[in-house]
Amino acid sequence: MIKDKPGKVTDRILLLGTRESCVYLLKGKGEYALLGGGLVSIVPEVVEQLKDFAIEERKIKRMVILHSHFDHCGIVPFFKKRWPWVTITASSRTKELLSRSEVVERIEFLNQLLLAEQGREKLAEEMGLEFTGIDVEEIVKEGDILSCGDLSMEVIDVPGHSSCSIAVYVPLEKAMFASDAGGIPLGNKVFTAANSNFDKYQKSLEKMAGFEIDVYLAEHFGARTGHEGRSYLKKSMEDAKTTRGILEASYARTKDLKKSTEEITDRVMEWVPKEFMPRDVIALVAGQMLSYIEKQMPQSNEL
Repeated sequence: MIKDKPGKVTDRILLLGTRESCVYLLKGKGEYALLGGGLVSIVPEVVEQLKDFAIEERKIKRMVILHSHFDHCGIVPFFKKRWPWVTITASSRTKELLSRSEVVERIEFLNQLLLAEQGREKLAEEMGLEFTGIDVEEIVKEGDILSCGDLSMEVIDVPGHSSCSIAVYVPLEKAMFASDAGGIPLGNKVFTAANSNFDKYQKSLEKMAGFEIDVYLAEHFGARTGHEGRSYLKKSMEDAKTTRGILEASYARTKDLKKSTEEITDRVMEWVPKEFMPRDVIALVAGQMLSYIEKQMPQSNEL
């Protein structure tokens, strides 16, 4: 089952935010954790949802950032101010990136651009939604076990989408929180998001697929439970293999990154939903993947 509206995913997991940008509240006994950092634009929705679902905010003890891209850490500064007792948890690479002034400035630029596009500049000013950086207080790595009341959260290093990506597995729920490291679900397809390193992306998919999963939590377009949850990563692996073949064939034919990027972007735009990503963002992702593919393909010795 696909669950892409705010509300209960399981008795212990609550989806907050919007269909396009999801964060999850994990409800341990006496203690909660917020997984995923979302887009800055969902802050007003999350504030209302906390009221609507009668969440005891004092029980939220940790926010886990699964990777540092702007659409996955946007709400963290606002809620850290609202919940000063909360610990912000992420990988060492995420901490490094979010401490760089150029990264902070880029995220703030993209945040303000998004808020302007949605006509939320005044609301953002009233709520104080500026992005001035995030202080990661707890660094985690592969194999670390975090507690959330009576629930445990196992940290998994899953690079490939980004160099800083981690996933969190909750054994008692058989739940995998993978952010974009598992690709982006779009109906019966998965958009391959091997932005950083295609080889590591595919290995990360294989690693996560080795866990017993009944619930798969994506940060775009909702959660999958039951058969959809159990089969999601297998589907993502298949689509990644297919996508890689398409990229390799395109570059082998054109021998030109720009031409192949245009070709792949045109192809993707034919099937992705209009609300998914603007063309220039898809072109950016396609270009990043093709740049990696180019380096892995055998070079011709012809003059």
